[in-house]
Amino acid sequence: MLTEVVLPGLVEPEGLQLRTRPLPEPGPGQALVEVEASGVSFAEQQMRRGKYYDQPPFPFVPGYDLVGRVTATGAGVDPALRGHRFAVLTKTGGWATHTLVDAGDLVAVPEGVGAAEAETVVVNGITAWQMLHRVAKVRSGATILVLGANGGVGSTLVQLARRAGITVIGTASPRHHEAVRALGATPVDYRDPDLPARVRELAPGGVDAVFDHVGGEGIVDSFRLLARGGTLVSYGTAATRDVPGSSRAPVLKLFGRLLLWNLLPNGRRAHFYNLWAGRRRLAAYQERVRADLGEVLALLASGEFSAQVAARIPLAEAARGMRLAESGTVTGKVVLVTGAGEEDPGHRGAESGLRLVNGSTGRTCGEGVR
Repeated sequence: MLTEVVLPGLVEPEGLQLRTRPLPEPGPGQALVEVEASGVSFAEQQMRRGKYYDQPPFPFVPGYDLVGRVTATGAGVDPALRGHRFAVLTKTGGWATHTLVDAGDLVAVPEGVGAAEAETVVVNGITAWQMLHRVAKVRSGATILVLGANGGVGSTLVQLARRAGITVIGTASPRHHEAVRALGATPVDYRDPDLPARVRELAPGGVDAVFDHVGGEGIVDSFRLLARGGTLVSYGTAATRDVPGSSRAPVLKLFGRLLLWNLLPNGRRAHFYNLWAGRRRLAAYQERVRADLGEVLALLASGEFSAQVAARIPLAEAARGMRLAESGTVTGKVVLVTGAGEEDPGHRGAESGLRLVNGSTGRTCGEGVR
């Protein structure tokens, strides 16, 4: 049997449910992975509000990425993969003890790298690497602005940029400034009403790139802070996370703005980064993911990169993990761990269990699982 976390509809974190069902058999080209760790990213926070751009209909199992070991393989898949640890991008389905994946999506995790540590750089590592090196193509000696430099993607961006010889200005709340400074960036208060002026003091001629996950009206300031020849990379709409209404409207409005700015003769560029772009050419997409994530995992294995694990929380307490991730009080990524992982003793809340529901009926059949 496997256990998985189900998002039944528009619910508070405590409305998440646990469901058990028989282990599936891998089909042709598939592998069954015993999940060791899966992250709580901004995508899941949007999904529980029905605000993620192309999320599946409710109910479904969240989990944007995972790290685990292959336990079974289907036809056409090398059986030698069994027992080895891999990272996988899933978009959904990762919050489970076991899950089926396309074997082509498996990315080997180097020996000596823990599951929770590797998990922090799956979606975050690919996103940060591709935005920095494939989209913005920032070079050594440049100066960039990273919004949310204490977050999962932000803290990864800071480290990758500093390693590449890039100066980083990072926004964060004052409580996280010391952590941002320790990563190698100059912190500024994201709530400062004179934030653009503060950034201008640090980069009088403008910055060479801005990485903005916030969107909303603040995206205008991000574009204006660019130096001539600079690049804005937008990769989210956090500003509208709690705004009722269509999940597509904020994204489409953002697309329109970026398109307009690219038509202006000011020497600046604006892009919206989509992690899943290019997946229609599946083999090429998978090869690119393996290459980029492989670079970040190699840095992690060599000690040149530090995993930012905000907390390790048992899968059965996913509600607590979601609350913590949404609280804005942590640096790095909240990681859900199964029996193969260990819980972080900190950040424990009074109410942490999820309801266990029957996999065939969906009815409540237990109290809390703790």
